[in-house]
Amino acid sequence: MQPEQVTENWTPCSELEKGAVQQQLELLLASPLFHSSKRYPSFLRLVVARALAGQTDQLKERILGVEIFDRPADYDTNTDPIVRVTAAEIRKRIEQYYQDPKHKHEIRMILPAGSYAPQFYWPGHPSGPPLTSLALPNDASDALNAQPVATLPVVPRSKRNFLVRRVPALALAALTLAVVSAALWHVSGPPVLRQFWEPFVNSPNPVLICVADQSQYSTIRLRDAADPSHEITLPDTMVALIIDDVSPLVNVAALLRTYGKTSRVLGESNTTLTDLRRAPSIFIGAFDNSWTLRLTAPLRFHFANDAAMNKLWIEDRADPGDHHWMMDRTVQQTGTYSDYAIVARFVDPNIEQLVVVGAGIGRGGTVAAGEFLVDEQRMDETVKRVSSDWKRKNIEIVLETQVIGDRSGPPRVSAVYVW
Repeated sequence: MQPEQVTENWTPCSELEKGAVQQQLELLLASPLFHSSKRYPSFLRLVVARALAGQTDQLKERILGVEIFDRPADYDTNTDPIVRVTAAEIRKRIEQYYQDPKHKHEIRMILPAGSYAPQFYWPGHPSGPPLTSLALPNDASDALNAQPVATLPVVPRSKRNFLVRRVPALALAALTLAVVSAALWHVSGPPVLRQFWEPFVNSPNPVLICVADQSQYSTIRLRDAADPSHEITLPDTMVALIIDDVSPLVNVAALLRTYGKTSRVLGESNTTLTDLRRAPSIFIGAFDNSWTLRLTAPLRFHFANDAAMNKLWIEDRADPGDHHWMMDRTVQQTGTYSDYAIVARFVDPNIEQLVVVGAGIGRGGTVAAGEFLVDEQRMDETVKRVSSDWKRKNIEIVLETQVIGDRSGPPRVSAVYVW
């Protein structure tokens, strides 16, 4: 018999199929080819999330340069090929990963040359999981030993009309999948990043992401529909977002989407206490976000400043006289300075909801906090410093980053507190 040829890629449609792809992505990123890098996992997580969401039209070089590598919206892709170079290296590493025979039964994902939209293939069945993959195992232990997480049986796409007559069998298969998945979860435990975000993923309501907004009086140019070369300028009251706050917003929202969790975004000025009481919330930015300052004020690590706001710092309630984590605005203006941030996950008693904060003293610190919140390796290294039951408690982390030329470096953990 001739081996089956891969003639078409598979489009995951059901939540179970998408979940299988997300698990395969985590297996790929946990390999030595990827786990030591920060850039490659960020790239892959975003493009896979967009592909699963059906947003491949957003996988353009310029868009990826802005969202992943913090390039300005008008940057020259010809002189700055960072997206192309990164994609080429990722393609090479993915090929190396699947060359290992032990991965031959896993879901295969590729990044085609000339494209940033990943494609997926079910082992031996390019159009998706076959009906025979739904055959029930004799017992759950056989299933656990027979195949890795990423190749667990998954219900085929609903558009296959002949499956309508097999609903009871599919329901039984889905139940078996749930049991086996739960067993695997118990044996190996979820990745630490998933543990950190698990309460948000399990919330019945969309997660609220609160970002700082700046109201300013500006102008807007309108073009004549009949003659676009003719334009008029009108005064307009505009609300703007800081681009460095958008980077953490995109990172966190994309990560939550890979877990199947939706989110909504509100500006700080439009966020009310009622909004915060409805669902878990994420707060980005510190000194330009009053909600962040209010919620972190009672914590051990919190933001502080002098009266003139020339010096801003993170204060340790256990040692309030020590201003080690301080940023001087006059030094900040040089573009090269140390910035500091707070990453925290805690239940706020006033709103009785879980809160996550990712906020720097300056913009560089906020960018670093956003990177930390989606970085599996750095998160794992951090929680190893505290007790194993951290996931059931509140946790607060102080980060430091070196900003050079207004670009923040990788986040480094300075302190961790669990209560």
